[in-house]
Amino acid sequence: MAKRFDRVVLKVSGESLSKPGELGIDPEELGLLADEIADAYRKASPLQLAVVVGGGNIIRGARLAATGKVDQSTADYMGMLGTVINGLALKEALAHVGIEARVMSAINLTAVAETFIRARAIRHMEKGRVVILVAGTGNPFFTTDTCASLRGIELGAQAVLKATKVDGIYTADPKKDPKATRYEKLTFSEAIEKQLGVMDLTALTMCMEHELPVVVFDFRRKGNIQRVLDGDSSVGTVVTN
Repeated sequence: MAKRFDRVVLKVSGESLSKPGELGIDPEELGLLADEIADAYRKASPLQLAVVVGGGNIIRGARLAATGKVDQSTADYMGMLGTVINGLALKEALAHVGIEARVMSAINLTAVAETFIRARAIRHMEKGRVVILVAGTGNPFFTTDTCASLRGIELGAQAVLKATKVDGIYTADPKKDPKATRYEKLTFSEAIEKQLGVMDLTALTMCMEHELPVVVFDFRRKGNIQRVLDGDSSVGTVVTN
């Protein structure tokens, strides 16, 4: 990470838009995320940025399907619609702070979002617009982590930046093990072998096969998105081949 990234996919969870332990969209949390993205986007200009948003703050498809009352495919589609709600909210929050954005959906929702077309997404980024990618891959049984990997490869990104509430990948859960230490760098093989929970296996394997680095970092620390974009190795954990 010696050089600054020029085109990246930023993956943010749905939970980043809500208060800890709560559901829905909290205006304050939404504003904080938008401010961090906007500040980093301006300082790293020219930057081409796509943002993949999760929907866990609205609904967790896997949890719903586990009840046995809703089919897995239907539950996953419900989760996709949750990401659309979050994407629209993030677009408005970015507009409020002067950042132009477009919402592009993997499923056909033309009344509220553009349908994802690779060439059009790249064109938006080249014109200085943030592209917010919603509805995952458009298919059930795939996570938004896999969506971030897929879109990163499709769009020719230099890295997938996974924004979390932990400042990197640890040898163990730092909340449970005080002796847990943060990895500065990892290989994909190590992350998979040690089952460190960086991303789901499909997402990690895709990034490994296409040599697309993943940076896991704490987005809640002010300025961290900017530091990652600038190639600051002291922030988060970098996973590469």
